[in-house]
Amino acid sequence: MKKSGYKSFIDLKYKPKKTDVVCQFKVTPAKNYDFKDVVSMVAGESSVGTWTDVKTMNPKIGHKLAPKVFYLNKKNKRCRIAYPIELFELGNLPEIMSSIGGNIYGMKSAKGLLWEDVTLPKKMLKSFKGPRFGIKGIRKRLKIKKRPLVGTIVKPKVGLTEKEHAKVAYESWLGGCDIVKDDENLTSQNFNKFKKRFLLTIKAMKKAEKQTGEKKAYLINCTAETKEMLNRIKFVEDNGGNYIMLDIITLGWAALQTARNFTKLPIHAHRAGHAMFDRNPEHGMSMEVIAQLARMVGVDTLHIGAAYGKMTGKKDEVLHIETEIESQFTKQTEKNLSQEWYNVKPVFGVASGGVYPGMIPAIIKLMGNDVVIQAGGGVHGHPQGSIAGAKAMRQAVDASLKKIPLQKYAQTHEELKQALEKWRG
Repeated sequence: MKKSGYKSFIDLKYKPKKTDVVCQFKVTPAKNYDFKDVVSMVAGESSVGTWTDVKTMNPKIGHKLAPKVFYLNKKNKRCRIAYPIELFELGNLPEIMSSIGGNIYGMKSAKGLLWEDVTLPKKMLKSFKGPRFGIKGIRKRLKIKKRPLVGTIVKPKVGLTEKEHAKVAYESWLGGCDIVKDDENLTSQNFNKFKKRFLLTIKAMKKAEKQTGEKKAYLINCTAETKEMLNRIKFVEDNGGNYIMLDIITLGWAALQTARNFTKLPIHAHRAGHAMFDRNPEHGMSMEVIAQLARMVGVDTLHIGAAYGKMTGKKDEVLHIETEIESQFTKQTEKNLSQEWYNVKPVFGVASGGVYPGMIPAIIKLMGNDVVIQAGGGVHGHPQGSIAGAKAMRQAVDASLKKIPLQKYAQTHEELKQALEKWRG
């Protein structure tokens, strides 16, 4: 077995302090490397360690900043590391990410390295704003007390003109959708410019509100270079908008912080690009960590997967992520760390990706009422079009809340009946 030049950061008797940032990793050593050595290298490389002895170390400061590996399980390849909060610049998520998840992913001693979970201490949480609205605030804005929110994405993702886009959105709201959003790759292309799309779509939203007597929301994608992003957000605010959407992974944590500090509108977080980090079960950063960081910065709704649709994500994984972002406390288990959220508001989990009316009872059973059920093709692919597709979604929600089987409810609701026949619900 190859030995590292790092000193040992393992202390299995150590009990993490309340101020420590605790991270859980799954570590797969490279060939000929010892598990304990690689774990110690992960702790060292992300803090005060390096590959050889150096003469420049300040022993007083260095000792204070040294992390501790306090938990090891070679069988399931897990370790837990407690990082002193003094290692980090509070309120600076890029620096925190560079510290914890920086060089360690390039070490040849680790064949695989998955950042599975994190416990964020109160002092760090207080250095970020957290969600402005959270679940209660969004419900209050939309005047929906208990039922799941129903949303859709304008489809196709790209290729519609501004006028066509607004028409699809209008029909979706008219049929019963509470929320209509852009997709991740529509920003301000030549065939569909941002400002014109927004003005036409927000006009359509207000028309739908008058006709239905319901509050609606339009989540327009403001993702762009940071200054342009702020210009777009301001345009939305100045022209009657009530929600913004950001592709938080591709946008970057710094720009997300900037947006949260800037806008007074709710932020919908699209997770486009997350699978570059979390798809490999042995390497990367889990959606769990992404979700926790997004809540700390301050998004109000976040895609977390539906467990039943076209995207990856097992039921227990999706459920735990939802629990993490929607509750005030999650307890420690063999697989996960504990987290106390204190005064940080909860985030609405969004179930999306291949969703259609027949899936709604299973989604509500798994995720409860505090969920945004979002269907794109499952609305616009309805045999009778988007209005009927939205009606079918609302009918499926109503049936589920009344505990009536969908097939029975469909006997008196034609839109739902046709949806079930098409998608075999």
